[in-house]
Formats: sequence, C-alpha cells, structure tokens
Amino acid sequence: MDDTMQARVAAARRSLAALRAALDDATLALARRCSPQRRLGGKRLDDEQVAAFELAWAAADLLAAETAVGLLGPASSELDTRLALLFAVDAGAAVVGRLETLQLELDLPPGLLEPVRGDPAWNALRQAAAGSAALDAAGRAVAAAQGEVGVVALDEPHALAQDAFRRFSAEVVAPQAEAIHRENLTVPESLLQPLREMGVFGLSVPEQYGGSAPDDHEDALLMVLVTEALSEGSLAAAGSLITRPEILTRALLAGGTREQQAHWLPKLAAGDPLCAIAITEPDHGSDVAGLTLRATRVPGGWKLQGAKTWCTFAGKAGVLMVVARTDPDRSLGHRGLSLLLVEKPAFDGHDFVVRQDGGGLLGGRAIPTIGYRGMHSFDLSFEGFFVPDSHLVGGEAGLGQGFYYTMAGMVGGRMQTAARACGVMRAALRAAIRYSEDRKVFGQALVEFPLTRAKLARMGARLAACRQLACEVARRVDGGEGRMEASLVKLLACRSAEMVTREALQLHGGMGYAEESAVSRYFVDARVLSIFEGAEETLALKVVARSLLERALGAAPTAA
Repeated sequence: MDDTMQARVAAARRSLAALRAALDDATLALARRCSPQRRLGGKRLDDEQVAAFELAWAAADLLAAETAVGLLGPASSELDTRLALLFAVDAGAAVVGRLETLQLELDLPPGLLEPVRGDPAWNALRQAAAGSAALDAAGRAVAAAQGEVGVVALDEPHALAQDAFRRFSAEVVAPQAEAIHRENLTVPESLLQPLREMGVFGLSVPEQYGGSAPDDHEDALLMVLVTEALSEGSLAAAGSLITRPEILTRALLAGGTREQQAHWLPKLAAGDPLCAIAITEPDHGSDVAGLTLRATRVPGGWKLQGAKTWCTFAGKAGVLMVVARTDPDRSLGHRGLSLLLVEKPAFDGHDFVVRQDGGGLLGGRAIPTIGYRGMHSFDLSFEGFFVPDSHLVGGEAGLGQGFYYTMAGMVGGRMQTAARACGVMRAALRAAIRYSEDRKVFGQALVEFPLTRAKLARMGARLAACRQLACEVARRVDGGEGRMEASLVKLLACRSAEMVTREALQLHGGMGYAEESAVSRYFVDARVLSIFEGAEETLALKVVARSLLERALGAAPTAA
C-alpha cells in the first residue's frame, strides 16, 4: 500500500470514528426515550420502531465499514484497499442519512453530524474512493480478479476445507442446480450422499458424538466457509442443508438429556435421518411467544394438535424439531413452550400423510415458491399425533424451556444465513463478470463501459465487506461473544444479496430474466434470505436495536 492509500485509510478511520461517536449519541438518546426508569419498556420501544429500525441499519453499515477498513494493513493489496474504501464511503453516506432521520425523530442537536459533513477530508475521501475514476479502476480490478474479493486470512485446516467444498460446489452441485430449480425437484441423493461422506451434517456436532466440531468450543468460522461455498453452487440444493441440523444440534446440546444427546447427535452427524425445524405457524411468524400448536399430555407421551408452516425440508426429513405449547396457559407466552422430536418416514414428493395406529395423523404439503426450490417448505397439520415422553427435549426439566433451547441454535442459523447470502452474491458477481466480458454491445464488450465497471466495483465492495464481517463475527462467536452481531451481519448480508443479484441480473439484460440463465435463480433465491431465520424487521427491532439500547443504558452514567 503506497503513501497515498495509507493516507486515505487513515482519513477513513477518522471519519468512521466520528460517525461512531454520533451513532453512540443517537443510540443513548433513543435508549433514554424508551426507558424513563433506565429499563427498556416494550411498549415504548414499539412506539419508536421507525427510529429503532434506522438505528439497527446504521449500526450494520457502520460495523461492516469499520471491519473492512480495520483489516487493511501495509501489505494489503490495491484491490482490497480500493474496495474497503469504496464500501466505507458508501456505507458512511448511508449512515449519515440514517442519522439525519434519527436527528429529526429524536430532536437531537443540529451539530450531531458536523464532525463528518463539515470535514473537508471526508468529502475528499468520497471523491477519491467513489468518484468515477476510482470506480473505473476498482471495477477493472474486480473483473480481472474474476470476483475473488474479500479474501480472509485462514489457517491451513480452514483453507483446505474452503477449497474442498468450493470444488465440490462447482463440480457436483452447480451442474444439478438448474434442473432442481426449474423442475422443482427435491434435493437428490446424488448430492446428499456425497455430502454425508464429507461430514457436512456433523460440522456442529462435537467429536465425541461423531461430528467434526471440537468438544470444547465452537467452530462457527468453518460453518460459514462451508455454507458460503455450497451456496455458491445452489442455495436450495446445497447451501441450506446444514442449517437445520445445526439448530437441532445446538438445542440438544443446550437442553437435551444425556440419553437424547447420545442417541440423536451421532445420527444427525451422519445425516441419517435428515431433520427439519417446525416453529412458524400460520398466524404467528417471528412472534414465537404467540405459538399455539398444542401438546397435550397423555399416558406415555404427548398428542400434538394444530398447524405449522414454512417448515423447510419437512418431506425429506426423518425427524422434526417441533416447538409446541405444553402449558395451556397462554399468558405464559414463551415460557409455556417446549421442544418435541417427531419421527416420520422420509418422502421425496411435494406432499405426504403419516397415519399412526392410534389414529394420529401428520399431513404435509409443499408451498409453491418463486425460488429456493429443492428443499421445499411445507405446511404441516397435526391431528392427535402421538409423541413419546422420550422425545420431549430435556425430559421433565425441559418443560417450558423450548424457546430458550430454540434460541440457542439461532445464532448459528443466522451466521449461516449470512454465509448463504455471501455465497449467492459470489455466484452472481462471477456470473456478471463472465457475461459482461463475453457480451458485445455497440461494438465492444459490455465490461468496457464505465457504468458496467462502476456496477462491478460496488458489487465487489459489498460482497467483500459482507464476507469479511461474517468471518470476523464468526470468530467472535467462537470466542463466546457476538450474539447480537450475528443478527447484525445476517441483516446486512441478506439485503446486500438482493442488491448484488439485482445488479447481476440487470447486467445480463433480457437474458438475465430468462429461466435458463443461472442469474435469474440467484435473484429469486436471494429474496428469501431477508425473510427466514428471523425476518429483517424482527431482527432489526427485537434483537439488534434492543441490544444496542441495552448496551447504551449499561454504559451510560447512572446520574445522567
């Protein structure tokens, strides 16, 4: 990195620090408005949803920019430096806009943003990093690198795993992805069995139970790398396969009895049976506390009555993790929920019915969707379906603990979803580069036009920032921290995937809108990412914003 670039990096860090100070002030102001007795009130926070949403997004953009610039050093490549600075100024401008909204909503002092907006160095940096000449140079570099951006330093085991799964994704997953999507097929054994042999279903299962995770700590970074690699080949046919076993694994580790762990974890690690997670209900999406599917105690176990929806892979799965209300007192909210493991035969089709000898019934029907085909999400109907006591997670001690056991798995699920978004972005960017190099318009290759290169530059910068943030947050999670940041990176990466795939499709023109083009699949697949594993709005308001406000209150002087 030459002296000019080092000076720009230093300027970026100063500007981002000023934005951080302004964001901290806005956060504390909102926290005090929502907590007159220094304790957050749910009703007050709901009344401030507009401000809380802006706050969460400002935090996401700013943390990603800080991470991208913070990773730069004297040995950083010109491409890495250009993309980090480009993302920093674009994200910084977005943060300024969101802080202006907060300034209006919270009646903050007019000088809140003056340290940034009035700084000549910030305006000069925006021109140097995001002006037309800078975009042109960055776009050329992204194209020359064939979309290999946001490279993260890895130790040998992680680097080998990333390489192995990228090869598998390119050579085995990608060739089957179009047929699975266009013909709405179920993920075939030609993909599932090799993945079982590679140990992919046991990535979160401790070694003592037959998996590959260390017994004494997590390896969220490996999960992120593998998920991204598989998602590049296909989100639905490979990239999402390991989310469900991770959620169930972590729920069992958090609350399962020793007997349940010894029985189920080796099976999950082997991918036999496959599993699905049944949380969402027709009238209750992200509002887990309001779930109504009833589990009524009967001799020897429980009978389930009610419905679930958006249960991904329920047909092929041999076991469902079902969140059910075991206490009929609805006023208990999430404290009346427990986890039950429902065994069933595996089905390849789009609907199924399981009838028990005692009259119980479980029916499932795949929901037609515009994308994310292969795993299929199901509507489920339980009619007096019997589940034995041995399948109540945690046994009697697990009654009323279902919400907490489920949340234990959601951090990993959100990290995986961010990784899935990065995989889809990487596939879309690389496809856009190839097409723009091959496509001739007005007598020259599409990539030779400045606007094309500007688009590639911003696509590359966004992918690089999201990849780096995902890996950094994964390292925090491995250290026992980063729960809120896992939601934050999910928030950012999933929206970014929509933006990047949209631009990739646009660069393909009419061909991008054709089903025969892979980029059309990336576009419709990306749209689901901001919805599942915690809808964007719920994550922003109930997890990210609430956590930020609680931190602000905890750090603020008591007398303030």
